[in-house]
Amino acid sequence: MLFEVFLSTPAMEAVFSPAAVVQSMMDVEAALVRAQAKAGLMPPSAAQAIVSLCRAELYDVPSLLAAAPAAGSLAMPTVQRLRETVALFDPGAAVYVHRNACAQDIVDTAMVLCTREALRIMDDDLQALCGQLLELARQHDAVPMLGRTLMQPAQVISLRFKIMNWLMPLVRSAEALRGHAREALRLQLGGPVGTLESLGTDADQVSRLLSEDLALPVADMCWHTQRDRWIRLATELGVLCGSLGKLAQDLALLAQPEVDEIVEAPTDTRGSCIALPHKHNPIAAQQALAATQRAPHRVAALLGCMAQAHERGLGQWPAELAEWSSLMGQTHGALLALGRALTAPDVRTTRMRANVDAQLGLVASERLELLLTPRLGRPRTDAVVQALIQRVRQGQGSLQEMVRQSLEQGELPAQAVSSRELTDLFDVQSIARWADSRVEGTLRLAGQRLEALAAQPFI
Repeated sequence: MLFEVFLSTPAMEAVFSPAAVVQSMMDVEAALVRAQAKAGLMPPSAAQAIVSLCRAELYDVPSLLAAAPAAGSLAMPTVQRLRETVALFDPGAAVYVHRNACAQDIVDTAMVLCTREALRIMDDDLQALCGQLLELARQHDAVPMLGRTLMQPAQVISLRFKIMNWLMPLVRSAEALRGHAREALRLQLGGPVGTLESLGTDADQVSRLLSEDLALPVADMCWHTQRDRWIRLATELGVLCGSLGKLAQDLALLAQPEVDEIVEAPTDTRGSCIALPHKHNPIAAQQALAATQRAPHRVAALLGCMAQAHERGLGQWPAELAEWSSLMGQTHGALLALGRALTAPDVRTTRMRANVDAQLGLVASERLELLLTPRLGRPRTDAVVQALIQRVRQGQGSLQEMVRQSLEQGELPAQAVSSRELTDLFDVQSIARWADSRVEGTLRLAGQRLEALAAQPFI
């Protein structure tokens, strides 16, 4: 548990704390009796007596947790203790505690309530992270930097292009999480086998009243073993973690001293040590990477829990509950860690340009080949460009210098490349502007989509 907490956040630990989950169960029990009292199925005085005692602070929560394994779920000892407590003050009301519901109804709906709160927090922080990236992209116009493929320097891109690669998956996840949450965060009320037979003709009315009380939509059917909407929400969290992990890994790689292009802003002594003072460890990126590393396993476990037998499963449901809060905590942990990493980061644009220049113009070899091929033909162009590249690798100069030298020495015909074309070929600033232009519309759209998210409440 210690290291689980390290990857989570205080906010998620609070939302899914034992006391908070028990209180959510109590909230469901209170709403259940209020709904049945409004439907005329119990005296209002009995409902009032029960509601007044649906407060987690009145109970020994650790003892409820200790009793849960033998009882089969946390709901059973919680309901039993509530019933006993109500009986002390109003024996007649005690018979109405937990009436017409099953343990899974209470726990599932309580988890929906907790998850709704968790997702509201996450939605705010995901939008904040997207906003940080959007602002970073807007601040840096046509900044050349190396694109990297297979962990090696490739061609020139722009910083804005790279940032948009990070941002857009997060915007899509912010939108998708809201959609999946609307589908998944629904009331669970089905009774022992999902039919609500004990409520008879009052089943729909009680469901509607309970739904209104908890501000949760009524599901089309009881979803005791219909876990598809619930798990789709979890899989979107897994997808979000994948995108956060990609961002964290890129930031860590860009912070390497050999690259030194984006570095987390130092905070006190975070990321440094006396033994190795030359290091500045990307601690926030490390925490985000560690948190997201667990997401695929949790999502896989949740998918495995879908095969629940008949109308109510056996071991899959408790296993699902155990994975759920951890996935929430680690997703939020990664979000907050990356928010710290992107708070006033040291963006070293001069170093980005230096890393481009260190490639001695080889990043433009394809541009040279495309220019020469229609003029010299494919075989001769390949031979010429390969020879020029070889000279650069031998340390004779940059590719631009080798082309100019070849023109001066007559190795290349004078009409092969004009002076202006030669300058344009290796103009990395224009290449960066081109890369920016490829995401200009996307940048504008991202801003609009984030504004739309901010204008609408989460759920």
